[in-house]
Amino acid sequence: MKNIKFLSCLAALSFAATCSAQVNIVKHNKPTSRIVVTTQEHADSTAASILQNFVQKSTQAKLPIVYCHQAKKIKKGDILIGNGMTNSQFISKEITEDGFLLSTDDGYLRIISGGDNGSVHGVTTLLERYLNVNYWGANEYSFDTQNDLTIPRIHDIDNPAFAHRQTHFYGLDREMADPLYKEFSRFEYVNELFASNRIWVHTFLRFFPLEQYAKSHPEYYSLVNGKRHTKSTAQLCLTNPDVLEIATHKIDSLFKANPDRNMTSFSQNDGDGSWCHCDECMKIIKEEGSVSGLYIRFLNKLAERFPDKQISTLAYLYSVKPPLHAKPLPNVNIMLCNINCTREVPLDENAKGQEFLSYLEKWSELSNNIFLWDYGINFHNYVAPFPNFHIMAKNMQLFKKNHVNTFFHQLSPAPGEDFAELRTWLTSKLMWNPYADTDELILKFLKGYYGETSAPYLYQYIKLMQGALLSSNQVLWIYDTPVTFKHTMLNPKLLKRYNELFDKAEQAAAADSAHLARIQRSRLPLLYSELEIARTEPNFDVEKMSQALNHFEQDCERFMVSNLSERRLYTTDYCKLYRERFLTKRPQNLAQNAKVTYLIEPSKRYTSIAPTVLTDGLLGGNTFNQCWLGWEGTDGSFILDMGEEKEISSISIDFLQAWGDWICPINGVSYAISTDNKNFQPVGSERIAGIAQPEPYYQVKHSLDRKYKARYIRIDVDGQKKMPGSGNPSWFFIDEVFVYE
Repeated sequence: MKNIKFLSCLAALSFAATCSAQVNIVKHNKPTSRIVVTTQEHADSTAASILQNFVQKSTQAKLPIVYCHQAKKIKKGDILIGNGMTNSQFISKEITEDGFLLSTDDGYLRIISGGDNGSVHGVTTLLERYLNVNYWGANEYSFDTQNDLTIPRIHDIDNPAFAHRQTHFYGLDREMADPLYKEFSRFEYVNELFASNRIWVHTFLRFFPLEQYAKSHPEYYSLVNGKRHTKSTAQLCLTNPDVLEIATHKIDSLFKANPDRNMTSFSQNDGDGSWCHCDECMKIIKEEGSVSGLYIRFLNKLAERFPDKQISTLAYLYSVKPPLHAKPLPNVNIMLCNINCTREVPLDENAKGQEFLSYLEKWSELSNNIFLWDYGINFHNYVAPFPNFHIMAKNMQLFKKNHVNTFFHQLSPAPGEDFAELRTWLTSKLMWNPYADTDELILKFLKGYYGETSAPYLYQYIKLMQGALLSSNQVLWIYDTPVTFKHTMLNPKLLKRYNELFDKAEQAAAADSAHLARIQRSRLPLLYSELEIARTEPNFDVEKMSQALNHFEQDCERFMVSNLSERRLYTTDYCKLYRERFLTKRPQNLAQNAKVTYLIEPSKRYTSIAPTVLTDGLLGGNTFNQCWLGWEGTDGSFILDMGEEKEISSISIDFLQAWGDWICPINGVSYAISTDNKNFQPVGSERIAGIAQPEPYYQVKHSLDRKYKARYIRIDVDGQKKMPGSGNPSWFFIDEVFVYE
C-alpha cells in the first residue's frame, strides 16, 4: 500500500510539473498572457507583432506587447521574445544563426534566437504548430479559429540546414505587397546579405561600365581573338593591375555607403564565355587547369584588402571547374552554379549531375564558404510543366553534405510557373530541413491551398507526370519546350488523363471560388502545352486551338500572367504571333514536301530532321528546340527540288532570333533557279540590316521581278558566323521555306 501511495505521489508530482510547464495564452477569447520583447532588436519586435496579429486573428484576443524598457516585472505565463531577461540554461551553442529555441521549462514561453531572424522563425513555427497558420502564397494564408490557446510543455531547438536561403518568386519579390509571406517562408532578400541588390551577381560591368572605360581603357576588358571585347557580355582582364586598384576603390565606396552590410559580388558577366585570352591571363589559366584559377587568384588579392568583408564570385559555366592550386581565402565566397545539369533525377544519378558533384566536392575541399545556385525553372517556357519535385530534397541533402552554407533556388520571377506557389513553399520547407518527407509536404500544401477534396486529383496529376517522365528516360532541361515531351509525358493519352484530373479537381472546388481560381491558374501550364504541341501536328485543328488560345489568353489576363520566358516573350505577343503564324490560312506553298539537298550541311545535331524540316509545313515556336534547323558558325546553302516545273513569283523564309542563345539575325539571302539542277540563274537577293524587334521570329521575303518557271531553287544564306564582340560561333535557324505562284 505504501508503494502505491508513493507511486501516486510521483504521478501527481509529474502531472503538476507538466501542468506547470504549460503556458496558457488565451482563455475564452481573453488574453491571459503578455508578449514581452526583451531586447531592442528589430527582429524581436517584428516577431512580437506577427505573434500578436495571428493570435488575434485566431482567438479574437489581442495580447498586449510590453517592451523591455517598459517591463518592470515579468510574470509566469508571459511570452518572452529575444535573448534578454534570461539565464544561461536557455542560451545554447546548439542554436545557430536564424535558429531558435522554444521552451516553457520555467513557466514562461521563451523564444530564444540564435541570431539574425531567429526570433521571427521561432514565432512562425509556433504559429504553424499550435494555430495551424500556413502561409501558402502572397496574401494567401489560413489558420484555425479557437477560443482557448495553451502551449504544452516544450523545449525544442530548431536550426536551418543552410544559414542563408534565397529564391526568386513573383510573390516574394513584391515585398511591399505582403512582407509576411517572406517571413513565413524564412527566406532572405538579396539586400539583406549583399551591400546592394543590384550588385550581387554578374557584376564585372557594374564596377567597370563600358560607357566609362571602353573607349579610354579597352585594356581593362578581356582580349578575345586578338581584340578587346567591349560588348555587353565583356569580361575583365584580371591580370591588369589597374583593374585590381579600381575594383578595390569602388568596393570600398560601396561598403562605406552600406556600413551595415559585409558582402558584395565581384563576378563574371553572363554570356558567351569571353574570358581574357591575353598572355598573362592564359598563363594562369593553364597553370590552374581552369578559368576559375584566374578568378580565385584575383579574388584573393581583393579579399586581402577587405579582411572583415565577404567578396563573392561566380563559379559558372566555363569557371565551374575548380582550380588545381589556388585556394580561396575564407572571406572569398564561391557562388557555384549547376546550370548545365538536367533535372529529371537527382544530381548523383545522371552524368552531368555527377560531373557537377565532382566539382562541388573539390570546391568543398577548398572552401567552407560556398553559395549554391540551383535551378527549378524552365527559362524558355515559364508556363510549362516542370516535374522536378521528386529531386529537390535529395539534391539539397547533397549540397548540405558538401559544406554549402548559402543556397539560392531560382524560380520564376513572373506569375504562371508550374505550381508556382507549391514550388516556392516546398523550396522554403526543404531549405530549412532537406530531410523532411517531400510527399507529406506536397499533400499538406495541396489540401491547404486547393482544398481537401480537390487535393487528391492534383496529387495524382503530379505523380502521374513524374512517373511518365522517369519511365521515358528523357532529360528535364531548363531550356526546354513541351513539344520535346509530346510522345512521352505529354502524349495524347496522358494529356487526356491530366485534363480529366483537373476537371475533377475543379468540380470538387466548385463551391469555393478561391480554391477554384487557384486550380484554374495552376492548369495554365497544361493548356500551354496543348497549344505548343498542337502547332507541330499535321492534323492541326485550327478551330479547336483558336478556342484554346482564347481561353489561355483570357486566363493569363485574369491571373496576371504577362511573361512566358526569360527572353521576355509577353503573353500578348505570344497570342498575337500564334494567331498570325499558326491559325491564319496561308496561300498554297509550292515547296511543300520538296526534297532538300544541302550544299552546306546544318549542324550535326539536326541531321535527323534535316531531310524534311524546311518543307514539311510545320512551323517552329519561340525556341529552337522543335521544327527549327540550325547552322553554327557558318553560312548555309541548299537546293529545293519541287518535283516538277512550277511558275513562281516569290520566296519567303522564316528565321529565328534569340541573342541570349547565340542565335543571330543573318546578313542576307541570295536566290537562284534552275529547270535541270545544273544551270542556275540568279534571281535576286535580300540584305538584312539587323533585326530590332522583341518577337523571336522574322521573315525574309523576296519578290521576283517577274514570274519564272523553275523546278529547282538554290538558296544561299549569309550568316553572321560569329557573335559580335566575342568572336565565338553564332547560329542561325530556319523552320520553313515558302514558294508562291
